[in-house]
Amino acid sequence: MNLGDTVVRKSYGKDITFKIIDIKETENGAIYTLKGISLRVIADAPVEDLEEVVENSLGEKEKILNRKVNTSIKNIMLGRIDVSKAYRSPKITVNKELAFGRPGKILHVDGDAEYLEVCLKVYKKLELDVVGKVIAEKDQPVEVPKLVKQMKPDIVVITGHDAITKGAKDYTDINNYRNSKFFVDTVSELRNYEPNYDDLVIFAGACQSHYEAILDAGANYASSPSRVLIHCLDPVFVCEKIAYTNIEKVVSIQEALENTITGTKGIGGLQTRGKYREGFPKSSYA
Repeated sequence: MNLGDTVVRKSYGKDITFKIIDIKETENGAIYTLKGISLRVIADAPVEDLEEVVENSLGEKEKILNRKVNTSIKNIMLGRIDVSKAYRSPKITVNKELAFGRPGKILHVDGDAEYLEVCLKVYKKLELDVVGKVIAEKDQPVEVPKLVKQMKPDIVVITGHDAITKGAKDYTDINNYRNSKFFVDTVSELRNYEPNYDDLVIFAGACQSHYEAILDAGANYASSPSRVLIHCLDPVFVCEKIAYTNIEKVVSIQEALENTITGTKGIGGLQTRGKYREGFPKSSYA
């Protein structure tokens, strides 16, 4: 097996589909470093535990996740068919043909270029205004505030990779997490810049991140309440709900998470005001 090959782990029932991103020679043979195709997970495995995935074949969990993703995208787009019900303020009645609107602007910062690329494709499908930047988790506390001050987004996503240290028992100790401290520091810096939760909406965290610490630092939404693996598109679906909900409406937690893949086990947060602004009328020259 080679770098870039797609594989599943036999010892885990071939549930998650991975890509080989590194191979290390050890005294006990080659150890393969794997990255989840859809779930934000990094794992190691010996070659005897791996089985290459043939073309058009995915792990069972991957198939289920893909079906959920397609369903979420379909539900979101169907919900926009009747804009007057889904996003418009009930207080405003205007000629729909002359009305227009602007969803919130999103900055998505990711420590993983491949996951960011997947997210950007779905943002585009969902007609969202987004800028994506790849920044390593350790550099995010310094670099993300600079970008936010420059771009002035309505919503910012701070994500990448994270995990609980192997053998750790104290889930309240942030030192037992791979990258949670960087997410916490980034959120703290952003709240020093903009303390209002509705003016700057923040999603932060990755797989198994220290959920409570990230929320306490000032995030609107964070992962992971049950310390589970989150889907790479979960932040996208949360952002869509906020970006396309009218500014007069406060989005409940249930509404914000209704189209996410991992739900309340993977994502949680606080009530947050929508970012969709209605406009009227359209330009006569548009």
